[in-house]
Amino acid sequence: MRVLVTGIAGFIGFHVAKRLLSEGFLVVGIDNLNDYYDIQLKKDRLKELGIIEFESTWTSSSDQLCFIKMDLQEKESLLSLFSVNRFDYVIHLAAQAGVRYSLTEPQKYVDSNITGFLNILECCREYPVKHLLYASSSSVYGLNDKIPFSELDRTDSPISMYAASKKANELMAHTYSHLFNIPSTGLRFFTVYGPWSRPDMAMFLFTEAILNKKPIKVFNNGNMYRDFTFITDIVDGVFSLLKERRDSLCEVFNIGRGEPIGLMTFIEEIERQLNIKASIDFQPMQDGDVFQTYCSAEKLNLFVNYESNVSVGEGVSNFLGWYKKYYKVD
Repeated sequence: MRVLVTGIAGFIGFHVAKRLLSEGFLVVGIDNLNDYYDIQLKKDRLKELGIIEFESTWTSSSDQLCFIKMDLQEKESLLSLFSVNRFDYVIHLAAQAGVRYSLTEPQKYVDSNITGFLNILECCREYPVKHLLYASSSSVYGLNDKIPFSELDRTDSPISMYAASKKANELMAHTYSHLFNIPSTGLRFFTVYGPWSRPDMAMFLFTEAILNKKPIKVFNNGNMYRDFTFITDIVDGVFSLLKERRDSLCEVFNIGRGEPIGLMTFIEEIERQLNIKASIDFQPMQDGDVFQTYCSAEKLNLFVNYESNVSVGEGVSNFLGWYKKYYKVD
């Protein structure tokens, strides 16, 4: 089975590709390697998968894996890629990430998350696939104050351009699924963390600041809750949905732990495991942020018998082990 993974050099894309390779899939990965954060971290993820760069040429140590540097806005290049490979599955994880960044650079979210996704849909229309899975986000729930968040809840009150772009993706996928019979599944991820994560994510920011004895910015004066979900639980959810047959052409699923953790509790766990006290800089609520995310994974559980297995303590330990090794911290 041949799978296209977009955003393969990204945090979730890297882990999904690693799982697919371990299960014997043939993987073609694309990524534009933009400079939203440290490009070297992206290249090191690729190296971990067996992809190396030599004089601007990318090679793989395995016949199972191919990497192509490509931007989602390059429609003709994408169509050519689909024509040559005739993918069985597409796992679309490439996107311009970050809620706060979307407040200052909205055009990047239109270009990557909307135009880029439209090009993927057009490719799946021209060269049909068995299943398109794509990354949505818990941010689509916006100002919804009903908890836990359920797929049946309204999602028409996004409060950032990032959230709006992800909601647009769900609507676009629904349209293409019903017009052109493209089986699609949207994946509403909830606060993913773990090894190889992005430097702008909470776990990474907190760890870096504590180890360097710098203040941590904590918004809403620490009165925030997040459904922290470890990366392997996310990958399990994605993989369980990949080949699952279903009656509906178009679905969305929450993928999360289903256990909101106070931000201060999360920081205290990092402090405990590092044995270092954090310096906290309490800040008011930021534009685009929400007070609480809390996932109901009941639909996913009923569909594929999904369970989240990694506790926060275990997840923090796993991340810190990777961070110290990668950054050579004693």
